[in-house]
Amino acid sequence: MEDCIFCKIIKKEVPADVVYEDDEIIAFKDIQPAAPIHILVIPKKHIASLAQLTKDDETLIGRIYTVINEVASKQGVKERGYRVIVNCGEDGGQEVGHLHFHLLAGKKLGEKIV
Repeated sequence: MEDCIFCKIIKKEVPADVVYEDDEIIAFKDIQPAAPIHILVIPKKHIASLAQLTKDDETLIGRIYTVINEVASKQGVKERGYRVIVNCGEDGGQEVGHLHFHLLAGKKLGEKIV
């Protein structure tokens, strides 16, 4: 998508503090963190939201969760714990129309959701 900020980050047209990248997935620090560690993990394939996933995306989504676990380990929070949030659609709080997973950690997270 031409105007998608995450697609622009993937294409290196917009800078980001990347903490992980492979052929299918990129992870970078959120510019408006809601926790001491707030990393966005996204597929490089443009998928507008969780609601647009298809059976063809099952392997990719499984890999994303493996990457989330790897990133949590590299950030030193795997053992203490972390939260993963996926917002879906406007009513679900999704602000960018590209599927993304929020990894939040670095403090004891309360009941409040981002």
